This record gives sequence, C-alpha cells and structure tokens, in this order.
Amino acid sequence: MFPLTSYPHLVHAVFEAAAISGGAFYYRYLMRRDGVSNQALMKGGRFAVLMGCLFGAALGNKLMFWLEVPHLLPLYWDKPELWFAGQSMVGGLLGGLLGVELAKKLTGFAASTGDAFVFPILLGLIIGRLGCFSAGLEDGTYGLATTLPWGIDFGDGIPRHPTQLYEIAFTLVLWRMLRYAQPRWRQQPGLLFKVMLSSYLLWRLLVDALKPNPYEYGLGLSGIQVACLVALLIYIPLSIMQLRKQRAAA
Repeated sequence: MFPLTSYPHLVHAVFEAAAISGGAFYYRYLMRRDGVSNQALMKGGRFAVLMGCLFGAALGNKLMFWLEVPHLLPLYWDKPELWFAGQSMVGGLLGGLLGVELAKKLTGFAASTGDAFVFPILLGLIIGRLGCFSAGLEDGTYGLATTLPWGIDFGDGIPRHPTQLYEIAFTLVLWRMLRYAQPRWRQQPGLLFKVMLSSYLLWRLLVDALKPNPYEYGLGLSGIQVACLVALLIYIPLSIMQLRKQRAAA
C-alpha cells in the first residue's frame, strides 16, 4: 500500500499548507458570519490576538518537538535540520494559547476569543492528519506494530496502528459533540474551547501510548504526553468549573 508517493515530504508540506489555509479561511468565514469586519479583525486587540496565536503556535511547534527528542539536541545542535524540523499539534495548540493570552495582557483586550478558533482548529487537524497518513513512515506519526485486522503496512512490511486515521475519527466525533453543545454554551464564553482543548489533550495522552516513544521521561511517557498531562491538570478543573456554571444557569 505504501508509499503512496515518491515525494512524502512534499505531500506532507502540501497538506500542512492546506490545513493552515483551510483553518484560516474557515475562521475568517465564521468571523464574517458573526459580523466582524475585515477592518475590525486587522486592528487593535483582535489583530494582536491573531498574531499572538500564530507566533505562539509556531514557537510551541518547535519547543514540543525538541521536548520529544532532547537526546538529539547535544548531538546535532549545530545542524539547521534539527532546528527547523518537526511539527506538533499539541505544541501548536498550547503555544498558540499562551501567545493569545500574552497578547491580551499586553493590549488589555478582555473579550473571550477561544471559541471562534475551535472548529477552524479541528478542520486544520483533519486535513493535516490526512497529510501525515499519506506521508507514511517518513512522517513519524504512525503507530506501533499490531496484529489487528486494520493494521496498515506503511512500507516496512510491519502492520501498524493507523493512529493518524484514529485521530481523524476522534476529531470528527468531537466536532459533532461540540457542534451539538455550542448553542447551549453560548452564555459561557470560552467553555467550548476549554472542552475542545481538554478533550484533545486527553486523547493525545492516551493514543500516544500506541506510538513509538523516542525519549521516555518516566512511566513510559513521551514529551508530548508529559505536556498533555501538565496542561490537563490545569484545564480539566477549569472546564468542570465552567460546565457547572453553565448547568446552574440553564
């Protein structure tokens, strides 16, 4: 079955660009639907939030990749390939979140903005994982060997968990659940984003146990799993608190 292409890195790059642009266009569509003009989006606090999200996500991507392979840093610190390599959805999410919060602090922008990013993020995730799947072994997001009937040979003769497809299926289910809850949660700004983030981090904490671990931090946890666990300790209580407020107000 694999490789699907002789140029897996190119295929992945194309899907990655499509994921970013698709999410951005969908975000702009949602903003326009809610009455936010291009002029309002590109100035003041909203523009700062967008820039904080983009730069924070880019930095988080790299930091999470290095957290995954800290043993390679002292060996290849002088190689540009290491500094520019690697992508991480978890790193992008957490980095983007921190970037947005910092931008809000610096500009005094107080409005909740997270809910508007939820479905564009999920759309980008689906498109991106299609690219990861198409790139096969070159992408490094495949799962461990399995004897299950849906195991996929990514090109090395070993049937593996198609964790990219698992994630697409999970994202579609999460999308449907959040879309169902969205009308009822409108009176609790930020709740939709908190539940999305907590759900995705919990998913990654679990599903990454089915992936090869390049560097173990203890208890079999990878760098991404450690980051997910720390973030969940913060965001699950926040999500539960706001869910209780929503139920009390219903």
